Amino acid sequence: MEDTGTVYTGPTSQIGLIGPFLLGAGLPARGVPVGPDVLTGELVCADPSGWTGKLTTNPGVWVMAQPGVGKSALVKRFCLVYAAFGHMMCVPADVKGEYTTLIRELGGSVLRIGTGSDRINPLDSGPLPGRLASLPAAERGALLDGLNARRLETLGALLATRCGLGRQPDEIERSALTTAVQLAADATPGTDPVIPDVIAVLRQAPEALRAKLAAEGDTYLDLTRSVVAGLDNLVDGPLKGMFDGPTTTPIDLNAPAVSVDIDALRARGRDVVSAGMIASWAYTYSTIDSARSLGVIRRRLVLPMDEMWRALRSGPGLVDAMDSISRLNRTTDDVTIYVTHSLQDMEALPTEEDRAKARGLMDRCDTWVIGGSTDEELSRVSGKRALTEQERMMITSWASATSTGLDTTDQIHPGRGKYLIKLGSRPGIAASMTLTTTEQRLYHTDAAGNETEETRR
Repeated sequence: MEDTGTVYTGPTSQIGLIGPFLLGAGLPARGVPVGPDVLTGELVCADPSGWTGKLTTNPGVWVMAQPGVGKSALVKRFCLVYAAFGHMMCVPADVKGEYTTLIRELGGSVLRIGTGSDRINPLDSGPLPGRLASLPAAERGALLDGLNARRLETLGALLATRCGLGRQPDEIERSALTTAVQLAADATPGTDPVIPDVIAVLRQAPEALRAKLAAEGDTYLDLTRSVVAGLDNLVDGPLKGMFDGPTTTPIDLNAPAVSVDIDALRARGRDVVSAGMIASWAYTYSTIDSARSLGVIRRRLVLPMDEMWRALRSGPGLVDAMDSISRLNRTTDDVTIYVTHSLQDMEALPTEEDRAKARGLMDRCDTWVIGGSTDEELSRVSGKRALTEQERMMITSWASATSTGLDTTDQIHPGRGKYLIKLGSRPGIAASMTLTTTEQRLYHTDAAGNETEETRR
């Protein structure tokens, strides 16, 4: 029989002299139940939404660990519990289709992008066009200005991928795009413009656009040729039929959960997936932002951001564009959960400017959840979050020296379901999570009941 040790009690006047303590104080027993504390057995709960303004300064969550520890399972539990609390679960770009089963089980809405499936318009503004006429002129103008700015960011981000130009538009091209987007929107009152509309404006070279660029004839063509070719690539290349027309099935804003499933794009290559992620982000965020501006929805969101580094690595300047497109949680207390294997994901971004901005995204997450990682990885983490020697020893004991995510044996990762939760500079709380029978069904199988990558992870 295992020795449980001896428990001693005493008054705070005496116990307070014992130190330094090696364990953090327990967290409030409300929010998402993670599991028992691995050292004390006390229930550990996580509530980044409820902690904001009390234990933390923001609801951002950074989840990091080797493959195989169950990061996605933990994130899905966050989503499931917060959905029960009334949050709207929103997966703006589900690269592997791994949230589809969960969302449908919740009665949510899933858009599937691919040939013969749904199509979304990256320039869509959700419910805004049908309600603009009823708004006061000043409010209407402010909403339109913000919407067109977001559309410009979206086109710039799409052009920066290899499916477009492979670079950010230069100053002249951005100026041309700004005017072309505005003219395309003005020409389609009551509806949203689509990318072919912007291309048509650039090719027609209306007087307002030529005056903006102070160019005529061949000079105008030289200034706009590259950006037109890049936009053409987005609608006539490998993305054809997916992002080149009006949205076929709008997001159900009354649903408890929504996602854009882009799993079908993986067969078309990494560049297509990256562009698909950006288009899906733009559509989802713009729809929700417009709905909030109009008071159509008032719920907070829980947003899992898995695989986002895949898109950000595809071109320079995409971190800034993503930050502009996805500005939802800055004033609305949405829980945004960034998931990564390693801090080296940031170092793989194209430019130092991108890498610095990505570090800023990480710094804005006051809650960190760290699973099994190597000592080398924890040295990088220590530059952002102070870890005690005991915390480092614990996390490295959960790490697998040969973790590749490709092991097909029945061996279980030593860190499966174990996480250290760090709030700011507070000592971490280590918890062990076990999936319920329902969670195993929702998280580990696809529609056909076959093994998914999540099972292996």
